[in-house]
Amino acid sequence: MLNQVVLVGRLAGDPELYQTETGKKVARMILAVPRSYKNSEGEYETDFISCKLWQAIAQNTTEYCKKGDLVGIRGRLETYNYETEEGRKYLTEVVADKVTFLSSKKAES
Repeated sequence: MLNQVVLVGRLAGDPELYQTETGKKVARMILAVPRSYKNSEGEYETDFISCKLWQAIAQNTTEYCKKGDLVGIRGRLETYNYETEEGRKYLTEVVADKVTFLSSKKAES
């Protein structure tokens, strides 16, 4: 069985770094990835994908990457579900094991 994801896109916002109760560093970010085909109106749509990074990858990404930067991510999909007052909620996100900094928005200006 295989669970591997490779994405290239731009950061939709600055990565957010925080620590777990056990002191591990974790970052969350949203990656904007354009689709490779046009919709019925002739426009390219974009998917906004939730990503989670751990420890050194989290620290380095939050230190060097900002909103608009182009990055590549390799990782795996994880799914979660939890109960709320409105019923069961489901969440799918990419857990990155490698982040490649491809270009900075500032460098392109």
